[in-house]
Amino acid sequence: MTTRNFVRPLFSDKGEKQMQKNDVVKVTIEDIGVNGEGIGKIDGYTLFIKDAVIGDVVEAKIMKAKKNYGYARMIQIIEPSKDRVEPKCKFARQCGGCQIQQISYEKQLEFKNRKVLGNLERIGGFSPKLLEKIADPIVGMEIPFHYRNKAQFPFGKDKNGVTVTGFYAGRTHDIIANTDCALGVEQNQEILETILSFMEQYQMEPYDEKTRKGLLRHVLIRYGFTTKEIMVCLVINAKKIPHCEKLVELLQKIEGMTSITISVNQKNTNVIMGDSYEVLWGQAFITDYIGEIKYQISPLSFFQVNPVQTEKLYGLALEYADLKGDETVWDLYCGIGTISLFLAQNAKQVYGVEIIPQAIEDARKNAQINGIENAKFYVGKAEEVLPGYYADYAKAHPGEQAHADVIVVDPPRKGCEESLLETMVQMQPERIVYVSCDSATLARDLKYLCGNGYELVKVRAVDQFSQTVHVESIVLLSRK
Repeated sequence: MTTRNFVRPLFSDKGEKQMQKNDVVKVTIEDIGVNGEGIGKIDGYTLFIKDAVIGDVVEAKIMKAKKNYGYARMIQIIEPSKDRVEPKCKFARQCGGCQIQQISYEKQLEFKNRKVLGNLERIGGFSPKLLEKIADPIVGMEIPFHYRNKAQFPFGKDKNGVTVTGFYAGRTHDIIANTDCALGVEQNQEILETILSFMEQYQMEPYDEKTRKGLLRHVLIRYGFTTKEIMVCLVINAKKIPHCEKLVELLQKIEGMTSITISVNQKNTNVIMGDSYEVLWGQAFITDYIGEIKYQISPLSFFQVNPVQTEKLYGLALEYADLKGDETVWDLYCGIGTISLFLAQNAKQVYGVEIIPQAIEDARKNAQINGIENAKFYVGKAEEVLPGYYADYAKAHPGEQAHADVIVVDPPRKGCEESLLETMVQMQPERIVYVSCDSATLARDLKYLCGNGYELVKVRAVDQFSQTVHVESIVLLSRK
């Protein structure tokens, strides 16, 4: 443990205390950062400390020191916060999956709600008074564990050469051996231990990222919360699995097993899945429900990982859309049609747009399965398809403009491109429902929309990912 070097100046010109790497400090945690790290200050100098909770008094060692802020590693908790709880998972601190499991669930919800509203105020420029008026309370979970219907487990070897699976430690590719994740379903453990046992019996090697040798890279598991159907997809660094029939025989005995597939990925990449998959046993998909809509889910499908909260989120989307039955609706970034088919129940016509061809294929199948005939899907980038449609409509109907009554957007973290927002404004929908997984880009896009004829009417955060720093949000905009 290194003490401060007092030869250097302790204070900057502004009177703020300066810190150096390896300094050991005592600090009270006053806030949480966007990645769940505790934030404390020493005479104006800000420190970010992983695993610390608001209210904790901690001793920490500075690992990286910038001029006005630094990053520190917690050595010990001198005085625990009243909001600190014992994590359900013993690997929570090491694992990169749960950043805030050590914080009480009530405080997690408070942090996430503040994060969304803070971004809308700071980036979007919306006044605290307006946000207080239009924001509804965050939608939390009754049981904030074992909610994930999908998990992807890497396989590798530990320091003793034993084959393990689990999750990566934070910011590394070191596997924390754990077959019983507190966020996943209990069925995962039996599946993983069956595969580990098979690998040991047949001396099957896991993939090694350094040498690019070994067979099994990842195992993808999907579970239908309503149907209880299970999918296992083995991602391999070869064309086939030796003694494959024995592994299939073991896996198909597990109750609920519906689909066993392989996906070949022999590339030197961090991308988990290969470009395609092959059925070893059963179907190429499982089915599950959100509300009354049935969905087919393949290994490559995008499907929300928390079905309990997704039903609440899509219920809000339907409520905000306020459909009467005669509306034309565009659903941008529609995935496998999850929101589109929800909306189609109450709309005249729904158009969905998604860049991934397989997802659109799934969306069309899902519409057919549910007997929905008023949903049409386009493959392509939303920022190209919608402006293209708008331009083509104007050419085909001189003097007229393409119109949408409601537009729903659910973009990736990067948000919407300005060209797409511009076309949305030109189509003059009465209402825009924006579902977001990143409140910072949401705030940026809302600033554009509200500067071009729309007003923010409703805001609500939804906890789709409890025990993590991530939060979903949904807003309603109305044309002025």
